[in-house]
Amino acid sequence: MSELTPKMDGIAEAQLEKESGPWSEAWRGFRKSKVAVVGMAVVVFFIIIAIFAPWIASQGINDQNLADRLHPPSAEYWFGTDDFGRDILSRIIHGARISLAVGFFSVIGSVVVGSILGIVAGYYGRWVDVIISRVFDIMLAFPSILLAIAIVAVLGPSLQNALIAIATINVPNFGRLIRSKVLSIKEDEYITSAKAIGMKDVRILFSHILPNSMAPVIVQGTLAVATAILEAAALGFLGLGAQAPMPEWGKMLADSKAYLQSAPWTMIFPGIAIMLTVLGFNLMGDGLRDALDPKMKS
Repeated sequence: MSELTPKMDGIAEAQLEKESGPWSEAWRGFRKSKVAVVGMAVVVFFIIIAIFAPWIASQGINDQNLADRLHPPSAEYWFGTDDFGRDILSRIIHGARISLAVGFFSVIGSVVVGSILGIVAGYYGRWVDVIISRVFDIMLAFPSILLAIAIVAVLGPSLQNALIAIATINVPNFGRLIRSKVLSIKEDEYITSAKAIGMKDVRILFSHILPNSMAPVIVQGTLAVATAILEAAALGFLGLGAQAPMPEWGKMLADSKAYLQSAPWTMIFPGIAIMLTVLGFNLMGDGLRDALDPKMKS
C-alpha cells in the first residue's frame, strides 16, 4: 500500500497539471516571482485609489484656499498645498484616474488596431505585408515622444488628443509583434487543416491565430501602459496634454516647476506617484513575461 501511494500522488499531480491548462500554469509561475507580485500590488493599489477617488479624497480637486497657499505637508494637508491652496493629496488621488485611463485606453486602442494590421500583414503577405510593414517602419523611424508631440500639435492640445497620439505611436509595436507571431504559426498543421476543410480566413484569423498570439501581446500591453503613463505625463508637462484645472500628474509637475526650491513638495509627490505607477506596471510586465514565455523558464 505504501508503495502505491507515491505513484498515486504522481498520477494525481500529473492529472491536476493537465487539467489546469497553460494559463493556470502561467499564474502559478507569476506568483513565484515576489517582485512581480509586488508590482501587481502597486498597480492594484492605484487602481483602487482611482476607482474610489471621490470617497478617498478629503477635499475637492479645485477647492482653493489662498490663505493656505504653498502650505507644507502637515496633519491637515498630508502632501501640502499648491500655489492656489489646493490639497495636493486629493489632486494626486483624482489624477490617478486620468493617468490610468490614458494608459489603459491608449493601449487598448493600440492593441486593437495593431493586431488587425499585424494579422492581415502576416497572414496574407505579399504586397499587403510590404505596405503595412513600411508604414510601421516609417512610424518607428521617429522618436515616439516627438511623433506624439507632432500629432497633438496637429489635433490641438487636449487630454483626448494626447490619448489618440499615444495610441497611434504604439500601433507599430503591437503590429510587428502580432505579425511575427502569425508568420510563425500560420503554417502549423492545425491552420493547414482548417484551410483544407474550407474554413473562412476571418474565422481562422480570429478563432485560431489571434488566440494563440495573445501571450506576447499581454506582456507588451502591460509594459506599454507604463510607457503610455510616462508619455501622457510628458505631454501634460509640455502643455500639450491635460489642460488646467485637471489634476493630471504631468500637468501638476509643470504648474509646480516654479516652486521647486521654495515648495519642493509640489513636485515631489506627483513625481513619486508617476514613478511608483510606472514601476508597478514594469515589474508586473516582467513577471508576466517570465510566466508566459517558455524560453524564459528555467
